[in-house]
Amino acid sequence: MHWSQLLTILWLRWRLSRNQWSRGGLLNAVIAVAVVVCLITGAVGGALAGLLVGLFALAKVSPGILLAVWDITTFAFLLVWTIGVLSEIQRSEAIDIGKMLHLPVSLRGVFLVNYAASHLTLSIILFGPWMVCLSIGLALSRGLAMLWLLPLSLGLLFMVTAWTYYVRGWLVILMRNPRRYRAVVAGITLAFVLLSQLPNLLMNTSHKYPPAPGKQVAAPPKEPAAEGGHLPAHFSTLLWLHKVVPFMWVGNGAMSLADDSAWPAALGAAGTLALGGLGLTCAYRSTRRFYEGRTGKTKARRSAKEKAVAAGQGPETLAGPRSRRMFLERTVPGLPEETGALALTVFRSLLRATEVKMALATGMLAFLPLFAMMFFSHGRTIGTGARPFAATAAVVLPLFGMTQLMLNQFGFDRAGFRMLVLSPVPRWQILLGKNLALAPVAASIGLFVLLLAKFVLAIPWLVIVAACLQLGTAFFLLSMLGNFFSLLVPYRISPGSLRPTKVPAMTSILIVVSHLLLSTATGSVFLAPICGWLFASAGLLPAAVASLLFSAIELAIILALYRLTLPVLGDLLQKREKQILQVVTREVE
Repeated sequence: MHWSQLLTILWLRWRLSRNQWSRGGLLNAVIAVAVVVCLITGAVGGALAGLLVGLFALAKVSPGILLAVWDITTFAFLLVWTIGVLSEIQRSEAIDIGKMLHLPVSLRGVFLVNYAASHLTLSIILFGPWMVCLSIGLALSRGLAMLWLLPLSLGLLFMVTAWTYYVRGWLVILMRNPRRYRAVVAGITLAFVLLSQLPNLLMNTSHKYPPAPGKQVAAPPKEPAAEGGHLPAHFSTLLWLHKVVPFMWVGNGAMSLADDSAWPAALGAAGTLALGGLGLTCAYRSTRRFYEGRTGKTKARRSAKEKAVAAGQGPETLAGPRSRRMFLERTVPGLPEETGALALTVFRSLLRATEVKMALATGMLAFLPLFAMMFFSHGRTIGTGARPFAATAAVVLPLFGMTQLMLNQFGFDRAGFRMLVLSPVPRWQILLGKNLALAPVAASIGLFVLLLAKFVLAIPWLVIVAACLQLGTAFFLLSMLGNFFSLLVPYRISPGSLRPTKVPAMTSILIVVSHLLLSTATGSVFLAPICGWLFASAGLLPAAVASLLFSAIELAIILALYRLTLPVLGDLLQKREKQILQVVTREVE
């Protein structure tokens, strides 16, 4: 690629970004400029902090301290980097290569520009200057041999970014099938959440709690120190991992340089650069094969139904006459036919949506460390007065994972919202169907967590019954508020993720405000256990009985309010459906 071509492409990319800012309005442009200024300030501050820490704080520390500092830096970078990758799993191309192939431009040049542009992220901006200036500061305070940390840390960044770019390209090919795409997105998110909680689970399961009072336990023998006096002997496995795992080569190189040995740092720098070059080469070959149509996809086997059709047999030959109705052909007792059909349709759509799987599964996995800590703790029982509050928290907190679904009920419909606009169904029935579609999901999650809390914390069954009523109160309260905010602040959700498309700054502020108001309103569910505690303190009723009584009263009040607001919000939907249609169906590039 010639220099003039590169400048033209960069100018085009800048022009497109500038047009997007101008369309977003003045407030959006001001926020974008503020974000850029904050990133520049963070980069400069990180560079200055790294230089000062290397010059003064780490000038005379032991090699083990240097190892710990670089390990913390590396794993903090990897954590922030992984979170950023998960927010945009698919490849984020700054330049559309498919369009550039029609021009006399080198594919390798466009590929390198996209590689550099797609990794100009928060983690690189914050940790890159910190690592570089920390290496320079250590070289100025401890000797020029510490300059080996400069290519070693840059090699680490190059290795991580190159292989990430290759994985993104591989995912593009893998997820061309929509069903496979949904499974991959949900699987990667669940794996990351589970791995992030794995250290907490291991610490809680392996932690030795203090013995009961009066019980004497012999003190364990002290482990001898390792050779050199720097680290205890039980760190030998950790030191071996630093020599094997590429992500730990920076810390190993820093410790070796402090011991006047430059070979581990030099070999680590060469290894990270070589692995990064290999990853970038694989990414380029994958990109080239993708745009040349050589994805390596083999001919899929035809299903039994296709084979039967090809052989002249009908579907009835395989499965026989259909003896039962399909799921979407069923009716919901006690509901109008239109409302029941809409509820079943939305429920089936939610079960197939990647966004819902990610939101619900992430919320469920977030509670695993909490219950593991409670289960493996020394004493799992709690006080009698605290049990109603624990049961209420067990049914309320998991519902926060559904707030984005409730606060933006039409954003996930996208083009499908046209069917609701064209349908002759009363608008209040549309809102009711949307809410009831989420009821089985909320009930299954809340009851699962509640039963888990019952067996872990030994909560009485009477408190469990009261918590079930509180689950209904929380759900209808969230539904009522979610209907209002869905009509007031609709926004389109990108397919396959929970990330909104580019929205105006005012809409972003209203989204944050709606989440805060919803969280505050959910606190009213705790009124029942509070009243139960007050009645028990006054000696009028047991806490469980009073909590059950007030839970039933609160549920009746919320149901009455929900029924009163449903026709009013249906009329509001009738007035704003065209604006909502314009928002949720418009694709913003």
